[in-house]
Amino acid sequence: MSQAHLFRLGMDLETGATRDSAQERAHLALVEGETEQAGTGVLDAERQDHFIRRDGKVFAGTHLIIEVIGGAHLDSEARIRAAFRECVAECGATLLHIHTHKFTPQGVSGVAVLAESHISVHTWPEIGYGAFDVFMCGDARPWRAVAVLRRAFSAEEVRVREILRGEGLVETAR
Repeated sequence: MSQAHLFRLGMDLETGATRDSAQERAHLALVEGETEQAGTGVLDAERQDHFIRRDGKVFAGTHLIIEVIGGAHLDSEARIRAAFRECVAECGATLLHIHTHKFTPQGVSGVAVLAESHISVHTWPEIGYGAFDVFMCGDARPWRAVAVLRRAFSAEEVRVREILRGEGLVETAR
């Protein structure tokens, strides 16, 4: 029996490499806020953390929960991939990979992996509903995805909730 489909936790699925114990300790120290040298901790002022600083707030990125209601073409992988690409371009993000899966008898799940995070979807075309996530960090402009999705799926209604991910981890804007 082939074990090609199995992987070990901590293994890089692309290369098959694993972190050595020194790398693992450094990773855990970073997560726990400990540092071995000045300027390497997540909250250190000297660190270039790529957090967003806006309106006196500091946060990792903007996560939009977007609900497409009364939409069309939500059963089309091609339409979803095209909408993802248009969102990426319009938002000023960097596309790394798109993967979609078509369900039987209907529905599509998909993800666009971005350098700035991701866009994902799960659809229920039988009721005209698409549940999208748009999470972007850095200089990307995730709110621009709303108009793209409204247009791509001819939505009767679009509902959006915003979450500022990582808000409060860094206390003051520089």
